[in-house]
Amino acid sequence: MSDSENKKFINDVPLDIARFGLPGQYNISVKQDSDDIFEDSKVFVNIGPTHPAMHGAFRCMAKLNGEIIEKSYCEFGYTHRGKEKLGENRTYHQYVVYTDRLNYCSSLINNVTYAMAVERMMGIEVPERAIWIRMMCAEIARVIDHLICVGINAVDLGAFSYFLYGYHQREKAYTLIEKLCGARLTTSYTRIGGLMADAPDGWEKEVKEWVKETEAVIEEMDQLLTENRIWLKRTKDVAIFNKEQCLKYSFTGPNARAAGIDIDLRRDQPCMFYDKIDFDIPVAQVGDVFDRYFVRMEEMKQSLKMITQCADRIKKGPVWADDKRTRIPDKDVVYNTMEGLIHHFKFFMTGFKVPPGEAYTSFEAANGELGFYIISKGDSSAHRMRIRSPSFWHYQGLDPMIQGEFIADLVAALGSINVIAGELDR
Repeated sequence: MSDSENKKFINDVPLDIARFGLPGQYNISVKQDSDDIFEDSKVFVNIGPTHPAMHGAFRCMAKLNGEIIEKSYCEFGYTHRGKEKLGENRTYHQYVVYTDRLNYCSSLINNVTYAMAVERMMGIEVPERAIWIRMMCAEIARVIDHLICVGINAVDLGAFSYFLYGYHQREKAYTLIEKLCGARLTTSYTRIGGLMADAPDGWEKEVKEWVKETEAVIEEMDQLLTENRIWLKRTKDVAIFNKEQCLKYSFTGPNARAAGIDIDLRRDQPCMFYDKIDFDIPVAQVGDVFDRYFVRMEEMKQSLKMITQCADRIKKGPVWADDKRTRIPDKDVVYNTMEGLIHHFKFFMTGFKVPPGEAYTSFEAANGELGFYIISKGDSSAHRMRIRSPSFWHYQGLDPMIQGEFIADLVAALGSINVIAGELDR
């Protein structure tokens, strides 16, 4: 390629590359000395958004020196969902279905957190049975989410069979959820003030049987991969994000605990009945890919113990608060009384009103702190809604995390922080 052609090619580089801080018109210049050979080895590569190594609509513009990532610019694309704005244009009841689409790997946790946020503003006390079922749902969803994270992370690094070990247990968990609400992935199970329906007879016993099976499977998965020499080479001291960096980038959840930040809202800011059950918080120190994997493996074991404790303590009783503002009338009342029919139509067409005020309610979701900040002006929909979704913060850390790493390590890093695209929409 001649010098003139080379310059023309360089000047055609997209403006995105200006972010890398190189000199010249487009922050690029052509050297005419012996250093040319080193500059020729540096290339710009778009990793994603349509690449099997990238989860979802993510894009990473990487400046490579051979296989080493010298600099990068990561962006999460646009899913065009606008969930926060939708919360201002839907009634509080209608918005439940949109929470499913945040972290769709653990929809039940989103349902529960949102319901708690509105209930807090309305001063509603949820019945005891509904709380125990919510806790069981949250921990089942956490196990599902972690199985997906560690399984897909292993698939990305070539350990495909490992993913299949947890696949069947995850499908059985979806079947248990289906018995509650008729849905498997996007559940919409909670209601403001309670639950869509009570758990069927014998459901708690089935859950305990699933727990025993899953504990054995996780033990087998642990033996298969945790001390595998290839896995250790691919994950140990790779994509380290230390304690100071995690604090700087507002990391929470397993990603923060993997770097030595001993914070878990279930213990430190207890809600529901988490202060009445026993569980440990796994914490690592290095903050590399392996630690993020290991913390999630240990958290699954703790969640299974919590589910068993909840199943043992749950008792018969109502699953909906006796509050006329939020309780949907029973079908026999709707079908047989005019007042019930009017109440039904009013509820679904105009919703219920929430007293003026504002509140932020958070919960320890599978990926970290999930929070709903709601401002009400006394209407049937939020005046303003903002969502603190953990993946939004974790993806910001991918850029510094992968600098100086190999291209293959970018794949390991992205899988280990477990970014879910539905949470990134802004």
